[in-house]
Amino acid sequence: MIFPAHCKFVGHATSMPAGERVYFLSRYLVHETGEGPEVLEVTTDPDSGTVMRTVTHTRVLATPGEVAIYPDRVNLHHRTDLIRRAQETGKRCTIFTGLDEHMTFVLDPDSSILTALHVYDSMPPRPHLSETIRSLEETGIFGELQVTFHHHVRDLRKIGADMYPCRAAGFPRTLDEDPLIGGEIVAGCLTGELIAGACYGGRNVTFVDICPANGPHQQPYIARCCRRERGGLVRTEDSTGYVVHWGSSPKEISDAVFTLVDAWRGRI
Repeated sequence: MIFPAHCKFVGHATSMPAGERVYFLSRYLVHETGEGPEVLEVTTDPDSGTVMRTVTHTRVLATPGEVAIYPDRVNLHHRTDLIRRAQETGKRCTIFTGLDEHMTFVLDPDSSILTALHVYDSMPPRPHLSETIRSLEETGIFGELQVTFHHHVRDLRKIGADMYPCRAAGFPRTLDEDPLIGGEIVAGCLTGELIAGACYGGRNVTFVDICPANGPHQQPYIARCCRRERGGLVRTEDSTGYVVHWGSSPKEISDAVFTLVDAWRGRI
């Protein structure tokens, strides 16, 4: 697969007002022909100019019959999305135009290069980690990572417990407002157990662990937990993950994803 690292390396050529020269950043050209656009790779002489440089070699990457022009304007930074869209066209090469009119292309798209990241969260209330990652992904902020996210969001309503952690989730009986009588099945985590022990110590209740940060997890993973001391990179012999706090900001979540990918790929 050829997918230029940035749109600044892709030029659009319809004529030759400067002769056999191209802009110094150009590595590829979308070249208009009578049969449609073709995509070229160009090599230039670095000593031939500062802004416009002489082309020393040209290679055709895709002929007009192999090229699709994507009809809609897209976010060029959302690289995972562009690979998927390129696969759907059925052509070897798909040319995309961005929201700002820049251009890029994907040649021989291959989604197998994408690293799968597993996101673990729960609902209700809103699965903050999962939804924040979805929103960030749409901006293209993870584009350079070339990753795809698989969301595992547990629906706490399906547990069928007698009591849940807090009223924010809309449950009728919760640890933050209702007393434990004894014998209940409580959906909670270590924090809930500590609260129950401190307030109703000695009463016989059964806890069902609902913490997304507690396994099992597919690797690599990012999960949410209400205990800040658990936050950060998690690496063992058989596990690579990242735990973020229940109320982490979008910046903190974005940084966590980048750190997780670096760890998974052995860069840290």
